[in-house]
Amino acid sequence: MSDLKNDTFIRALLRQPTPYTPVWLMRQAGRYLPEYNQTRARAGNFLALCKNPNYATEVTLQPLARYALDAAIVFSDILTIPDAMGLGLYFAEGEGPRFERPLRDESEIRKLAPPDPTTHLRYVLDAVSQVRRALDGSVPLIGFSGSPFTLACYMIEGRGSSDFASVKKMLYQRPDLLHRILGVNAEAVTAYLNAQIEAGAQAVMIFDTWGGALTTSAYEEFSLEYMRRIISGIEREHAGLRVPNIVFTKGGGGWLERIAAIDCDAVGLDWTVDIASARARIGAQVALQGNLDPAILLSSPKAIEREATKILSGFGSGSGHVFNLGHGISQFTPPENVSALVEAVRRLSLAYHQEPRQ
Repeated sequence: MSDLKNDTFIRALLRQPTPYTPVWLMRQAGRYLPEYNQTRARAGNFLALCKNPNYATEVTLQPLARYALDAAIVFSDILTIPDAMGLGLYFAEGEGPRFERPLRDESEIRKLAPPDPTTHLRYVLDAVSQVRRALDGSVPLIGFSGSPFTLACYMIEGRGSSDFASVKKMLYQRPDLLHRILGVNAEAVTAYLNAQIEAGAQAVMIFDTWGGALTTSAYEEFSLEYMRRIISGIEREHAGLRVPNIVFTKGGGGWLERIAAIDCDAVGLDWTVDIASARARIGAQVALQGNLDPAILLSSPKAIEREATKILSGFGSGSGHVFNLGHGISQFTPPENVSALVEAVRRLSLAYHQEPRQ
């Protein structure tokens, strides 16, 4: 038996009956919250915030104190793994993440090795344990990682990119080198997610932010295949309880059947996908997570309720839906609009979970 007071999120991922549709938000702890900005200022910078378990715990819990969310997600960054590999992660003010030593040289790629999460990523595991204790069973805790391909994009480009020219050049010209990086990354992500599960994560998510930049055949070979390896290698059960997993490829709406076939528990949807169509295509195999356009939170409570209604009715009755955004929450979101969304989902979703009368 679970010690969770609210296991709605876990049950929905396992497509078990729930009294309402659970909701959490990607990037729910972030710059739109004044309390987050205060903690970040105390920490000094974003990386210092990530690497201090006390601060990471504090900001993980902040949205839970404000909103009736059904899950917490540990505050961290997807680039912790390449940072632990020695690529020199830093954040340029207003420009996002950068690496001092991007992977361009074949000899550097050959030397690449997965870090031991229990030593090089101990600060994340400590944060997971600390958050899990602080939650005291109120809601489940999600651990996460970037996908091997998404990590490789940053590792090779050295920064975010609009076209991933260096990555794609390697993909087409030296696929052996890219496969080498992806193989190491898949091993690293598997170990990292398992370490988070051991530390207390009750569900895990793989963020494949840049998989949608690929052609269909390249996605299959260079992104999906490595996520399949991870799904086959991560713990599905811990301390006698199922640990569900979610795979989210931004821009992956054309490949939902392929994603569902890697044996994940849930598929994340971005806002370009029609959820009714997604349920018809893969809803018998997996749970679905999503998929409100984050920009809707910049509008009004009335508009938010209208768009949330569309998604809930699109999915329809029954279990297997976790309400979320189609990508991370915008830093310009008014906090009160998140209240409006969470309240609307809880209230409006009840009708879709009523037991049929005998």
